[in-house]
Amino acid sequence: MACTTILVGKKASYDGSTMIARNDDSPSGAYMPKKFVVIHPEDQPKVYESVISHVKIELPENPMRYTAMPNAVKGEGIWAASGVNEAQVGMTATETITSNPRVLGADPLVTYQPKSDDQEEIAGGIGEEDIVYIVLPYIHSAREGVQRLGSILEKYGTYEMNGIAFEDVNEIWWLETIGGHHWIARKVPDEVYVVMPNQLGMDEFDLEDALGEQKNYMCSPDMKEFIEKYHLNPSMDGTLNPRDAFGSHDDSDHVYNTPRAWFMERYLNPNSYSWDGPDADYTPVSDDIPWCMVPEKKVTVEDVKYVLSSHYQGTPYDPYGAYGDKSMNGAYRSIGINRNDFMSLIQMRPDQPEDSRAIEWVAFASNAFNVMAPFYADIDETPEYFANTTGEVSTENFYWSSRMIAAMADASYKKSIFHIERYQEHVMAKAHQIINRYDDDLTKESDIAKRMQIKREANREIAKMVKKETSDTLSKVLYELSNQMKNSYARSDA
Repeated sequence: MACTTILVGKKASYDGSTMIARNDDSPSGAYMPKKFVVIHPEDQPKVYESVISHVKIELPENPMRYTAMPNAVKGEGIWAASGVNEAQVGMTATETITSNPRVLGADPLVTYQPKSDDQEEIAGGIGEEDIVYIVLPYIHSAREGVQRLGSILEKYGTYEMNGIAFEDVNEIWWLETIGGHHWIARKVPDEVYVVMPNQLGMDEFDLEDALGEQKNYMCSPDMKEFIEKYHLNPSMDGTLNPRDAFGSHDDSDHVYNTPRAWFMERYLNPNSYSWDGPDADYTPVSDDIPWCMVPEKKVTVEDVKYVLSSHYQGTPYDPYGAYGDKSMNGAYRSIGINRNDFMSLIQMRPDQPEDSRAIEWVAFASNAFNVMAPFYADIDETPEYFANTTGEVSTENFYWSSRMIAAMADASYKKSIFHIERYQEHVMAKAHQIINRYDDDLTKESDIAKRMQIKREANREIAKMVKKETSDTLSKVLYELSNQMKNSYARSDA
């Protein structure tokens, strides 16, 4: 999947939270309906079988309850995508990343081979379809998530290159797959944010720590021998830059990937470097845009939503640009693209009790035109408006309503954009207000069952508010687009 990820360390965020967020995007010309649900332990199988690769994996006993963002249409597997488990561990998967022929020749991807006249069926490895489902219910920390997924990759392999984020209240880890069976992972420094735009991202790696103390790095146990045997490190001084060793440097990256990293860091660090003009330190086509940076101010949930909704506002590359030289409008792939399926931002708040610590912010469809709603994530159900998505278009759920708003607002952009801005501002303000109120209620209640009921009520109130605001905005953008129909005529009967 084409996606965009941002990770925010606890000292870089506005409230001390760790935050991991990702857009899930369909391939070009495709749109996958999504839903927000809870998966209970009794729904986890003992043996998991992938729809795409047919790999079978025995799962541990005693899975935990967790939230998920699965496909709403059957046929391609579960694609749980993002969620939080009962141990207050968050996970989002996956960011499709790139590699190079040297890596893929040294450790080929493990692809499914169907039965033929010449051979029996050969199962493939794991992929985005599977990863959250077979990892999240069984881990109790971000570090443990890296260890479990790493062991699965070593045993079963993967048929695609992916980046995966794990989070608990103390730390964030980022794992990148290397070829079919290898992997590297790094703990995100507390004071930074990380941007990932469909490329292998890490630009430094301490192999000695990864193979020894594992304080800030982890990797496959044979990574050193793997690099040396296949001459994968092009460094002149022996240091390991994973982006150079394992990543891609294609011309297409400069249209599809690097511009997204450029915009996100340009927004969060506008004064740290020169981002524009002939003497810029970094441009949209720079291959050395940093993987992580210390932000100029602490990062909020609104900042995360803004960068993951970006279409290069304020630059010559905005497809909606209405002034100046328009020759570069739409030159680069937007972050808030038409085929965003959902966005999830998982926020682990250190100043809240454990069972109300995790807030999962959810948005559906094109981020340029949608809103993000927060839900307590340690829950046993999700609101119907967010959970009842099917393949049938309907205004009775948030996914399809968001898709319709986006398509109509895009087609009537000049007339509709102020409706979208008000929609986004109203929902965010009211969402914060509701969460703040229920946080206060939760501080007064210690009974576990009653606390769960309070969280259910909060989530239902959020969903009710979002449904009302969404219906109102849908009506407004429908009106604006109706006025622009080609068969309109100024004179009426009156």
